[in-house]
Amino acid sequence: MNPPAPAEGRWVDVEFDCLPLRSVTRVDVPFDASPAYEQFVLRVKAALEKHGAHNAYYLYSASCTFHLTNDPQQGTVRYSVEGVVLTDTEDRKSRGCDLTVSLAEETCPWLTEPIVDFLAESVRHAVMVEFDRYILAGDLEKTRMRIERVRAEAEATGGFIGMHL
Repeated sequence: MNPPAPAEGRWVDVEFDCLPLRSVTRVDVPFDASPAYEQFVLRVKAALEKHGAHNAYYLYSASCTFHLTNDPQQGTVRYSVEGVVLTDTEDRKSRGCDLTVSLAEETCPWLTEPIVDFLAESVRHAVMVEFDRYILAGDLEKTRMRIERVRAEAEATGGFIGMHL
């Protein structure tokens, strides 16, 4: 009997959290922020300065895992990913990305530096494919609707939301 294929037949697993840059209204670091959160805010700020807020989405807590064999104990290469995916003017398809990709872990004793570099470039393509699937699933539209609802609530209450301030 053959063991099941990785992740139910998927040879590339991409996971990410998504922050639409148009939803970012402040980029100052809270005075009580942890060093890790401060660095995150500074990376988002840099992404805003470089790419602007429209049609730009910041991916974080992201990873891309390649399964080179059907055994997770041998042949798995995982990269950590963070950065921006840019979409077309209607937010219907990714058109580019600016990602920081780094090798996080591997169970692949035959891995060499050229393969690490090749797979790091492949991560960019895999993330864009998965982001297009994210758009098709309607997740991006749900996020945009939620942002518009919060914005409308803020305008209706004179800019104050939460705790009836």
